[in-house]
Amino acid sequence: MSLTASLSADPAAPVQPSLVVDVTLSTFAAEVLQASQKQLVIVDFWAPWCEPCKQLGPVLEKAILALGGVAKLAKVNIDENPQIAQEMRVQSVPTVFAFFKGQPLDGFMGAQPESQIKQWLVELIKATGIKASSGATEDMSKALAQAEELLASGDVETSKAIYADIYAEQPELVPAFAGLLRCMIAQGQADEAASLLAQAPDAAAQDKAMEPVKAALEVAMQAQKAGGVSLQELKTKCEAEPENHQARFDYALQAFANGEAETAIDELLVIVGKDRKWADDGARKQLVQFFEALGQTHPQTIEGRKKLSSVLFS
Repeated sequence: MSLTASLSADPAAPVQPSLVVDVTLSTFAAEVLQASQKQLVIVDFWAPWCEPCKQLGPVLEKAILALGGVAKLAKVNIDENPQIAQEMRVQSVPTVFAFFKGQPLDGFMGAQPESQIKQWLVELIKATGIKASSGATEDMSKALAQAEELLASGDVETSKAIYADIYAEQPELVPAFAGLLRCMIAQGQADEAASLLAQAPDAAAQDKAMEPVKAALEVAMQAQKAGGVSLQELKTKCEAEPENHQARFDYALQAFANGEAETAIDELLVIVGKDRKWADDGARKQLVQFFEALGQTHPQTIEGRKKLSSVLFS
């Protein structure tokens, strides 16, 4: 069955809304030819054994997601779909084609630098005159959701790249700006994050969604000032000097900055339980800041507040 025949065979095949899809012979018509009537479709021919493909794939995905729905990426495994590769005369992988209005417009072979791919996409968008559709907001939400999932899973670098690309395109988009700052904080770039925040427009900087980010940044800056001692050294010091509240406080700050929220909260609760008035109620105040940084609906915030109430009113 040729690509043209497959299109005729199933004209009503639904086009999936995802911006990154795996394509087979049976779905090529819907996911590429039909989808390209409304948006730019980039087709990535790849193979599991191809090392350059493994380098190019994530770069293409990131670039596509950053466009907010103007384009989608269709991935074709040539080992599983040799007929598509033959129809398109693919001689080596990776090979990439851009489709619009059902026709291939341009393409390239081999892995390319990220900057070159971005420029290629920009030129294609200009050449086609395609603009963000009414569904672009939904597509942007999907890109933001993916970046959030990546950050939560610990893939800070990829999450940061997606947030950075979205922010570059739409600097007024607060979720992208907040996400980018959170990634920078997670990577220990508190100073850089503070500098970027200082340059932000007032509308973005003062948005309520930025409050947890500001709290997290302040905690990171505090941990940075208390730096010079490793997390393990601080932990050892707390074990050796259980009444040394300052050491425990510093350990909590470093633990929180290191992503160990539960440990940080528990250590401050120890101080509150032993000496509520220490440092002018400093441990409880810091706990409140931890909760703000995590967000009021975060599981650790909810559990931490319960523990704090138990300590205060026991």
